[in-house]
Amino acid sequence: MISAFLNLYAILSLGTSSFPTVSYSNMLPASEIPLKQEYAVAPIIDAKAAIITDFDSGAVLFEKNGNAKLQIASITKLMTVILALENGNLNDTVTVSNKAAVTEGSKIWLLKGEKISLGNLIQGTLIHSGNDAAIAIAEHISGDTKTFVNMMNEKAKKLGLYSTHYENPIGFDSIQNYSTVKDLSLLARYVYRKKFVKDTAKIKSKTIASIDGKITHDVTTTDKLLDSSLNVLGLKTGHTEGAGLCFISIIENGKGNKIITIVLDSPARFEETKKLASWAFRSYIW
Repeated sequence: MISAFLNLYAILSLGTSSFPTVSYSNMLPASEIPLKQEYAVAPIIDAKAAIITDFDSGAVLFEKNGNAKLQIASITKLMTVILALENGNLNDTVTVSNKAAVTEGSKIWLLKGEKISLGNLIQGTLIHSGNDAAIAIAEHISGDTKTFVNMMNEKAKKLGLYSTHYENPIGFDSIQNYSTVKDLSLLARYVYRKKFVKDTAKIKSKTIASIDGKITHDVTTTDKLLDSSLNVLGLKTGHTEGAGLCFISIIENGKGNKIITIVLDSPARFEETKKLASWAFRSYIW
């Protein structure tokens, strides 16, 4: 009976009970659910929304405003990366357009007409959060950003992200570019199972180059916790005026148990992430 209840809890925590059936067989395998210690008292978090999810089972260990639809800044780029990996080849040659080259905000400083591999653009997007790299990806995959955004929203539906909507491939402020921490935990579980993402998310800095090697771009992570005492494996930061400070992290304890922590519109995203991780690993038994 207890086992059946725990299995039901896992399903409900994934948010599938109120929506049409979605197949997660290729992305969200089932596993044991961690058990909460009786003494555990929920942490106090100032972010507008936050969540801790067990990576393997998908069970929600803590949440604050889990269903609140909020802007997500550059966390948007995780969906851009998914579409790049699933619709392109890492060795594809991408020719940078003028639109991509002049994109504002965080950049890896692509040049108009530069030829660069799709794999390098994905790394520039994940590590450095390059807006120009994200636009170059969108144009390569679908021809234009409008069509690409339609692909993003279709993929969100297929993944069961029913409280998510994309307006651009970057995460520029828009009331139509939003998600919830519950949806984002599903997205994180999906994208982090991709080997290229897993390998890239832990890179602190590197130099990527154009196809001919004549143009180079130094990319540096925006994830300050990669240098912390926590075993942080990635994943993505975000920051705009409308979204505030946002962060999705994958963190592993000494026993190999992984959690996903997410904070949206936090006054101190890295400090609050550390607080969430510390609480989770103290309060649950795997």
